[in-house]
Amino acid sequence: MLRVAGARLLDDRDRPGVRAVLDDDPVASCMVAARVELAGLDPWRLGGELWGVGSRFDGLCFAGANLVPLRGDRHALRSFADRARRHGRTCSSVVGRAELVLPLWEELAAHWAPAREVRDDQPLMVLAGAPAVPPDPYVREVRPAELDAYLPAAIAMFTEEVGIDPCAGDGGAGYRARVAELVGAGRAFARFEHGQVVFKAEIGALSGRVGQIQGVWVHPAHRGRGLGISGTAAVADRLAGLGRIASLYVNSFNHTARAVYRRIGFTQVGSFATILF
Repeated sequence: MLRVAGARLLDDRDRPGVRAVLDDDPVASCMVAARVELAGLDPWRLGGELWGVGSRFDGLCFAGANLVPLRGDRHALRSFADRARRHGRTCSSVVGRAELVLPLWEELAAHWAPAREVRDDQPLMVLAGAPAVPPDPYVREVRPAELDAYLPAAIAMFTEEVGIDPCAGDGGAGYRARVAELVGAGRAFARFEHGQVVFKAEIGALSGRVGQIQGVWVHPAHRGRGLGISGTAAVADRLAGLGRIASLYVNSFNHTARAVYRRIGFTQVGSFATILF
């Protein structure tokens, strides 16, 4: 019986082959492609490891703060699970295309602590070109000096979406640093009214071809005004101006958000799944 070699740690010698795999699925691989384009495959600079199976990269997986399977049949996913079990769980989630994440989780579930939540159907949506609705002209990049005003909105969004307080454990230092990084890179956007954030969103990952929108949030007191539609359209319009495809993924049960994104012009191209710890 033919045996598939285990997953191996990749390095910069493997970069051309890795880039070819990422380019083959630019929307789903945006989170990892953005890192590879900036940092190469050195784990320290990349913020994680890339694992490969096969000389032609029949399997590819990123292991860092998130475990992200990018390509692979059942044999490759089993190899990634074997390596992940040996390392022990250091990630906060397993995320990616549902057809990769769910079988990978089947291999890991009996060996890792129970998941806090399994989100097995998250439509992956894209918008190539200008949005179908007018962008909000008051949505703009958040300035570094506005971090303290922006941060409470980011915390509120994360708590609502993920179900945990991002400030737990280290008092919020890590989450503040991540938000500050997005603000400093010009990838955090908001509409301010009287000094308060009433809409926010971020470009969480920006590769050479795709920008992934995340953290869309409207202040509870301002919901029902259409700020989510026009605000998200403004961020998508910014990506169109940069020559990038806008992408995002959303929980299947969030019918309101899905309707908003469809009105903007987003269409579904696949499904993600997320295992939260």
